[in-house]
Amino acid sequence: MKLTFKTLTLATALAAGTLVAFADARGDEIMQRTHDVAKPDYSRSQVVMLLTDKNGSTEQRNVLQYGRNKNDITSAVMDFRSPANIKDTRFLQIENKGAPDDKWIYLPALKNTRRVNSSEGSKSFMGTDATYDDLSTREMEEDTHEFIKEETKNGFNCEVVKNTPIDPKSSQYSYRMVWVDKATDYPVYTELFDKNGKLIKTLTVFKIENVDGFNIPMENKMENVQTKHSTSIKVLKVDVKTVLPDKIFTQDFLNTGRF
Repeated sequence: MKLTFKTLTLATALAAGTLVAFADARGDEIMQRTHDVAKPDYSRSQVVMLLTDKNGSTEQRNVLQYGRNKNDITSAVMDFRSPANIKDTRFLQIENKGAPDDKWIYLPALKNTRRVNSSEGSKSFMGTDATYDDLSTREMEEDTHEFIKEETKNGFNCEVVKNTPIDPKSSQYSYRMVWVDKATDYPVYTELFDKNGKLIKTLTVFKIENVDGFNIPMENKMENVQTKHSTSIKVLKVDVKTVLPDKIFTQDFLNTGRF
């Protein structure tokens, strides 16, 4: 699961001036390193997802995830295998540079694939604590990046950066605080603040493994601190060597589940 959650709009010349005034070279450099982390050309993962409500009731989901990084454009598919009420639900996201990502979802009960509109960005994805926008990757140019401090977090030696949208309308959050692990350049803890400046979600990465030369987050948890609902994700198995057919990253695969 990624935090994202692409259009850059400077409403006024004053906003542009504010960006220059608060430019932070170290903050920019840290976030650039996270952006430049090496990604496998392809990945196939077996994932267990656990949804927990405020009363402690849980729902387990089993998911196959496919990823592709081609010409610096990332594509991802999630294929839900259980429980029965969501089995064969499939989701496809294709990155666009300088524009919102393309997203489609196949709902087996309707036997239909539909586009997820950008206006649905703040809606929950499949009942998880991530929204559709949380699944996308924000462009560097959309935010200012302010270095705050160095700090150890969950055993990781981190640099802390505050990311603030240049255009407040471009994000459902007023700002994000990100703890970046120095060893891997991977964000291992994130705090997300709502439009009133109150903490709404945290995203914690508990475990990173090096798989065939690539650092992969193997266990993470997103929690809505306001609703006390959480979504935990554990990668059981990941393959970054096998070349995947391009057909997986199409609406045809969403409709049929075959490639």
